[in-house]
Amino acid sequence: MRKNFEYRLYPTRAQKRYLSAILRSCCWLYNHFLEERKKRWEADQEHVSCYDQIKSLPEQKKLYPALKQIHSQVLQNIPKRLDEAFKGFFRRAKRGEKPGFPRFRPHQRYNSITFPQVETGGCKITKNGMLAVSKLGDVKMVLHRPLEGIPKTATIKRTPTGKWFVCFSCEWEPTALPVNDKAVGIDMGVRIFAEFSDDHKPIQNPKFFKQEQKALAKAQRKLAKQAKGTKERAKARRSVARVYERMAWRRSNFAHQESRKLVNEYGSLYVEDLAVQSLLQKEDSCPAKNRGIADAAWRQFITLLSVKAEWAARTLVQVNPAYTSKRCSACGYIHKDFKDEEIFVCPVCGHREHRDKNAAKNIFVLGTQYVGALSRANLRSLRL
Repeated sequence: MRKNFEYRLYPTRAQKRYLSAILRSCCWLYNHFLEERKKRWEADQEHVSCYDQIKSLPEQKKLYPALKQIHSQVLQNIPKRLDEAFKGFFRRAKRGEKPGFPRFRPHQRYNSITFPQVETGGCKITKNGMLAVSKLGDVKMVLHRPLEGIPKTATIKRTPTGKWFVCFSCEWEPTALPVNDKAVGIDMGVRIFAEFSDDHKPIQNPKFFKQEQKALAKAQRKLAKQAKGTKERAKARRSVARVYERMAWRRSNFAHQESRKLVNEYGSLYVEDLAVQSLLQKEDSCPAKNRGIADAAWRQFITLLSVKAEWAARTLVQVNPAYTSKRCSACGYIHKDFKDEEIFVCPVCGHREHRDKNAAKNIFVLGTQYVGALSRANLRSLRL
């Protein structure tokens, strides 16, 4: 199993210039290989493979001497990135989706380099907690937690706000938590982020976008006043990016902390299998509601919950969300005329309950039924 460990870097001014120059050179090579593939196909209907382009790297170094200052494995990773982009293009075209042909990259948007083999050098952590980078030297790093497992790849990246990070991908064996028989159904919402089928206290929606809305509007107004191509506009653009970065960090921290608490407390977790993109793309959807759905980041929370549940040997089941909010948790009647009201009232048995609590109980029942059916199927297969 792979686990990523990300650390903040504090390069000197000279090191920043060197890293930026490496990114520019890698961006040039990426665009050069993309152009080569396009021209060869348009002229001769001939496909250029990833390994053909890797073999041409010694020639490229002669034509573009700046490439000699870059570690060889970093250069070999560039055609592999391009190959992955083409594979994604053909996969989406085959499925009938919007394919998105690989595009030429401006140097401002090429922001990372990858060292595919950490153990053989190129990029590794030194004994004194620095990051040793080939042809660059030691870079100051905040080693806020030790690496776990065997590091396989290292990626140095630059954020839109000018910060630098290194991310190690490690082969890692998780440790399962003690067995826990507690189970819970979780209903995701905008007004209340998560409601539970038991007596667990609901998780309120922090609404990070609403908290940063004024700061974002102020930064965007300042950006709109600056002339294109000026240093002032570049500085204003970083201010806007900083607001978005702050929102993303707070949202990610919230999702990590809450998912960890739930995995530690429960042995089985049942959530809705939400198609968030479909909800956002509805023609009759309200823009304000869409902003609330996007800000809640349900998919990020569910993804982290599933990852942490797998690490801890917990059970996570994503159930079909159809009619979970309109079904009575007491008698099972589906109230199709129920609107977006706070209290659910069943017209058959008269059961009254908060709509989110009612939905969470229905999700719990569906998850329990799924686990029971799976257990019976496994038992039948063992008997056969």
